[in-house]
Amino acid sequence: MRSKVTVVLLFLNVVLFAYIWFYDLPHIREAQTLEGRRRVLGPEAATIDALTRTNRAGETVKLEKRTDTWWLTAPYEWPADRNAIAGLLSTLELLEHETSFPVAELAASGRSLADYGLADPALTLGFTSAGRTYTLKIGDTTEVGNRLYVLSSDGTRIHVVSRSFAEAIGLPLDTLRTASLFTVPVFEVRSLNVQTAAPANLKVRLRRDAAARWTFEAPINARASKAAVEVTINTVNALTARTFLEPRDTDLDRAGLNSPALRVTLEGNARRETLLLGNPTGAVLPPREGSPGNLAEHGASGTTGPAATANRADSAEYFAKIEDKTVVFTTVVPKPLLDVLRAAQEELRDPRVLDFEPATVTGFTLVAPGQPELALQKLEGEQGWQAIVRVPGSTPSAIAADPGVVTELLQKISLLSAREARPGAPKFLSDAPAASDLENWGFNRPEREITLSLSTGGGPLAKEPSTLTLQVGVSPDKPGEAFARVTNAPFVYQILPDILDDAPALARHFRRRILRELPEAARITDLKLTALPAGTEFFDARNETALTAESLASAKIPEKARAVLATLLAQLRTLRAKAFTAGTFTTERAETARGPQPWKYRLDVTLVLPGGNGAAPVPTVSTLYFTDRLGGTTMLVGTPEFDGVVFEATQEMLDAIFTLTYVEKQDPGPPAPTPEAALPAPAATPKPEAPVVPAKP
Repeated sequence: MRSKVTVVLLFLNVVLFAYIWFYDLPHIREAQTLEGRRRVLGPEAATIDALTRTNRAGETVKLEKRTDTWWLTAPYEWPADRNAIAGLLSTLELLEHETSFPVAELAASGRSLADYGLADPALTLGFTSAGRTYTLKIGDTTEVGNRLYVLSSDGTRIHVVSRSFAEAIGLPLDTLRTASLFTVPVFEVRSLNVQTAAPANLKVRLRRDAAARWTFEAPINARASKAAVEVTINTVNALTARTFLEPRDTDLDRAGLNSPALRVTLEGNARRETLLLGNPTGAVLPPREGSPGNLAEHGASGTTGPAATANRADSAEYFAKIEDKTVVFTTVVPKPLLDVLRAAQEELRDPRVLDFEPATVTGFTLVAPGQPELALQKLEGEQGWQAIVRVPGSTPSAIAADPGVVTELLQKISLLSAREARPGAPKFLSDAPAASDLENWGFNRPEREITLSLSTGGGPLAKEPSTLTLQVGVSPDKPGEAFARVTNAPFVYQILPDILDDAPALARHFRRRILRELPEAARITDLKLTALPAGTEFFDARNETALTAESLASAKIPEKARAVLATLLAQLRTLRAKAFTAGTFTTERAETARGPQPWKYRLDVTLVLPGGNGAAPVPTVSTLYFTDRLGGTTMLVGTPEFDGVVFEATQEMLDAIFTLTYVEKQDPGPPAPTPEAALPAPAATPKPEAPVVPAKP
């Protein structure tokens, strides 16, 4: 049975193959031959590397492929538009005729090439492909239909093609050429050079290194701002040619191009392009609706083309040319770009005083006049930071440092930047200061010296540990001003003096802000708030099991007090300081910037901590002292615990204490009645005591 099925299938396959071979294959070959005959050009159209177009008037346009880009080489040299060339090449490769006939048959019918406009063609298109030259002649239109006569490259056949072919290959110059002045994209640029005309004749050169960082090579050796440089390059790349001047109308002296006002050079991979900017043309440009925008808006907005640049109220049109090309054109340059290029040595410079990443800092020291050296060290793993006070002749003392405070300071140091002393003044104070200048700016005895230890930045590959030392000076003759420099660089910057307050050489400033974190098993059973020195109780809340948000919710106390106590309980479980103040703790008073301030309130907190090794928990009392409110966000807290500290309360704790004390104490009660409706005052009643949370049975 299986053998019969196999034989039948084999027979059917033989029949199908015979049908394809004897019936379908001739039709397929005929269709392929017909398609081949309809194509005017053969495989040579796929490898075209040069094009020449000439009309009856003798005007010639030449295009040439260089590496992967096309260039317009006649009537002048200029980069060709990529899209226009792609469309032209596609038209030639896919060109088909409606019909064709041999030239040899013309004599028999009494006709000649002149009858078809091919003796003196309206347009001649020549191209080279694989080292061979081909020429197509485009003649007159046909008498019927919108078609053209085209003479084949070998001159043996006349093709009738669509008239759109002449429109496709007859594109005007402004369509064939690209509007962009530069062809080097920003990611390829390795160097930016700017030169101004006499008398300044300033030459600025910037170079990008292997790490994509920009630096000045002239007129000074300094860091450049990567963002500012790349925005400027993008803006330069966005410049476009507006109009091209005829050679007979070109006067380089009148255009100011023999001694250009500005030379801008972009260097890429094995190519260099220089724009020469001459005199303004004096043309009035129509303003664009809306604000003129800034430099980034001109260059980084993504809008290109003459119309996008010309409609700027703060722009002007200039004569210009590319250095190695003869054609002169006009271009519209935004004023913000001109301002940046003319002052490139300052506008493109990195305003930051130091160049480092905060994550690479492994430690730093702070030195201030008359104070011991303070060192901050990063501990291994995730153990955080520690602050070490080094006093000559004494053993160094160490405390845990707050990671958030340290990280914030390092971020501020990394962003420390030069600022203008006044509008129009140089942003960078001095690049080569004299010894007298350093003394006047307070560097003989710096107000602060910060030495950073970095895990990278040293060695030939910048991967070895290194150090940076920042000095901040102040001058008694210039209050409110501060100056900064790095010890291994000559530059001096004027900066905001805020860094002195952000980086005090005081261990308490960096002390860990969390003083206490109770374990989950710990309980708070009693809160007692007392006014000092009288000892009057404001509040006494207790629960033998634990004071929690749930127990407060079921207690018979006012809603306002319940919410305040819930917030206070959370603050007491994680006792946090906003900042630490000067002085040590005493039970009489707290030292403040306004002088001694007495303690106004005492909060006794009963804590029940879990015992170790199965031991019974032992209640302990933690005592906190509070001053009166010293400002909108300031209240001092003191405690004999933690070696006796005084600190500023967090806003949440301040609000809770203030609500429980000041608001109730200052409540004036209902307004007094008017004299006409006044009644004899009732007997005075004693003020009710503060509500007490009852203990659970």
